[in-house]
Amino acid sequence: MDASAVIAQLNEKANNTDPIGATIKFAVDDHIVFIDGTGDANVISQDDGEADCTITTSAETLMALQSGELNPMMAVMGGKIKIDGDMGIAMKLQSLLS
Repeated sequence: MDASAVIAQLNEKANNTDPIGATIKFAVDDHIVFIDGTGDANVISQDDGEADCTITTSAETLMALQSGELNPMMAVMGGKIKIDGDMGIAMKLQSLLS
């Protein structure tokens, strides 16, 4: 599975999840997924704007998280995921990654 397939799965999950109440930017390899969950629904775009929380990782790591092969905390501690901004928002992302 390549990065575009992983991004498509992330988009689908964000569209089918209650609003997250914040803005989150995923930087996955060379792709950006910006989720604005401050309104009545999560709005997904490829904007590279400022977000409350930015998560930088690889498609390989994101696939392992989505499949349950990799524990999110271990990925952060192992340097496979970089989180900038509000850590509390990052902790709410389980619904988008499972």
